[in-house]
Amino acid sequence: MRLEATLGLGGNLGDPVSAFAAALTRLRDHDAIRLAALSSVWRTAPWGKLDQPEFRNMAVLLETSLSAEELLDLCLAIERESGRERRERWGPRTLDIDILTYGGQMIDRPGLQIPHPRIAERTFVLAPLAEIAPDEMIGGFRVGALLAATADSDVKRDDAETARLKAMLGRPQRL
Repeated sequence: MRLEATLGLGGNLGDPVSAFAAALTRLRDHDAIRLAALSSVWRTAPWGKLDQPEFRNMAVLLETSLSAEELLDLCLAIERESGRERRERWGPRTLDIDILTYGGQMIDRPGLQIPHPRIAERTFVLAPLAEIAPDEMIGGFRVGALLAATADSDVKRDDAETARLKAMLGRPQRL
């Protein structure tokens, strides 16, 4: 059974856009995943821990036959391959991949919460997600409505980095 899921990608160490390209290529090449849409790359001021470089963020819509746990394991493996080290909460990172939604399901298990528990308060997640899934429901609200309620001027689309990502992937923004 294939279902839709959305992922949020972020990073602020090294070259996050290159890390996104490598992660997306790994996802695209997986037999149980079909990438359906990619958002633009967004620039985001640090959140939670403010004394660090700004982030790049994006969202991905995919179809998968992986279970939520299998998808999480794959995302964590891709993070490790990118050099991700979990040293401090909200700290700098080469790549972060969060499962934002998974087939409309609500999952609350140790190590896996879907929808992502703080999604409704994070413009840096909602802005890219609204590009590719504005009607996705989270907590009874559409992503587009959640974005309108949390708009943050520190979150801006980065057209140059989006173009660079598209060139690295060799595919159009919408797959």
